[in-house]
Amino acid sequence: MIKIIKTRSFNLAVYVKGDVNAKKVALVLPGKLDTKDYAHMRSHVDFLARRGFLAVSFDPPGTWESPGDITIYTMTNYLKATNELIDYFNSRPTLVVGHSRGSSIGLFAAMGNQHVIACVAIMCSLSPGKFTNQRDDEWKIKGYTTEMRDLPPGGGAKTKRFDLPYSFFEDQRQYDLADGLKKLIKPKLFVLGTQDDMAPPRAVRGLFELSAEPKWLYELESDHDYRRKPELIRELNDVIGDFLDRNSI
Repeated sequence: MIKIIKTRSFNLAVYVKGDVNAKKVALVLPGKLDTKDYAHMRSHVDFLARRGFLAVSFDPPGTWESPGDITIYTMTNYLKATNELIDYFNSRPTLVVGHSRGSSIGLFAAMGNQHVIACVAIMCSLSPGKFTNQRDDEWKIKGYTTEMRDLPPGGGAKTKRFDLPYSFFEDQRQYDLADGLKKLIKPKLFVLGTQDDMAPPRAVRGLFELSAEPKWLYELESDHDYRRKPELIRELNDVIGDFLDRNSI
């Protein structure tokens, strides 16, 4: 049965584990057009619940099991849904853990929401608003771009199609991590994939280097889709656990 949480603006399909009365919350944020039901999202939620968090992942507005048309899937609405979930859980101290685009959302939430106490940014690339290329020009002319995602838990042959409107690209252009990271003094763990060609190691290192202290960097021997290798998911859970211990979170 799908569990739906209603925030002020959205109905969000969620995966939730842990004590509802826990003193702290963890939000685990999927990458672009990814789902809460991928193996890495569920594993991180389960791990953080065992660590004493009320742990939650969710399908961003307009995707997968969260109601709404794909036109409402934007960075603005993803960030808004994240902040509204923090409010929904009574603004408890919140850890944000994100992969890929979810890590950008987590960092922006850490910058703007006083209740976010720390952030784990897994394979976060350069600020999404800075780049355009031939594919983006074709996207504008056509009005949408088609992207495919494998069905959860991930790695299988069956796929789901998303026709992502150009409005997503227009919305993301307003977001730039650089200035905020220079001032973000909350604990931050950056994770790079050594074989990642979507968030190249040099890009993740660049974000790490311009970020304010306290900060840590971990190199995972993986491409962007570490979710397809259970041993890497477990390794990253251990790394997150060390980060929490180091910062008494």
